Amino acid sequence: MLFHLHPWLAMSLWQHLRRMGGPGLVLLGIADNSVIPLTGSMDVLTIWLAARHHEPWPYYAAMATLGAVIGGYITYALARKGGKETMERKLSKRRAAKVAKAFERWGFAAVAIPALLPPPFPFVPFLVAAGAMQYSRAKFLGALTLGRFVRYSIAAYLGFHYGTHILRFFSHYYKPAMAILIGLAVIGGVMSTIQYLRLRKK
Repeated sequence: MLFHLHPWLAMSLWQHLRRMGGPGLVLLGIADNSVIPLTGSMDVLTIWLAARHHEPWPYYAAMATLGAVIGGYITYALARKGGKETMERKLSKRRAAKVAKAFERWGFAAVAIPALLPPPFPFVPFLVAAGAMQYSRAKFLGALTLGRFVRYSIAAYLGFHYGTHILRFFSHYYKPAMAILIGLAVIGGVMSTIQYLRLRKK
């Protein structure tokens, strides 16, 4: 996980992604929506880049969505290949049952709505459920693209129109903001590790 690295290295990687602009969003989106969830990092980077006004804000929304869709599809494809056993390995039986029930009832919305919701709402379980339950690829990609594009469009729009205030905030509170992001990612990583160890023990 990016923020499990030494804080200095994590900050260096973060700065590198910022300098990359749109392509950096794609790379971060792939990681965040597949094997390395990075709580809140995509929203923050999208807002910050749009606030810089180097490109029109829809560009950053599109690049963030592209990365999220690629990463989400990777998780979906792996779960689809492994079937329901993969879902039970990734999640507790109780949580897997809840997600499966919600997915059977809502289908398209069970992907689109979680994709739209901001952190700390857990999204990976729905990606895994979609694949494990053999949900249509076309519908899955449509729902994922819709939800993520709306979410990142809102983030980029806010960054673009309130850029001066946002950049001023980052310039004054850069280190505390980074500390919060690192803290959230570490907490998420610890919780994921504990859950993995519990499931492995069972």
